[in-house]
Amino acid sequence: MLVLFVCTANRLRSPTAAALFRDWPGIEALSAGTDPAAPRPLTRELVARADVIFAMEAHHRERIRRKFKNRPPDDRIITLHIPDAFERDQPELIVLLEQRVTPRLRSLLRV
Repeated sequence: MLVLFVCTANRLRSPTAAALFRDWPGIEALSAGTDPAAPRPLTRELVARADVIFAMEAHHRERIRRKFKNRPPDDRIITLHIPDAFERDQPELIVLLEQRVTPRLRSLLRV
């Protein structure tokens, strides 16, 4: 299952999330940014390949829904409501990601 984490710059939140969930069995975790200058910009191909997308904020989710027609169903584009207020790998960010992503992944994987 390809799990895509999306934030704006793909430098702090989404790479932290991808690294955190990368070793889960059955998961391929990637990250991307909505900014064209991001190290891995969000592309049509990434969105089309994703089985589920975790958007850090509502505006990321809405941008995906508006811009990409070939995307997962709306119930598989999940807003985490994690603001751009954290550094990469910050412990508080990791706790939030674990709390908000883990239950969803377990449900999707039926673990």
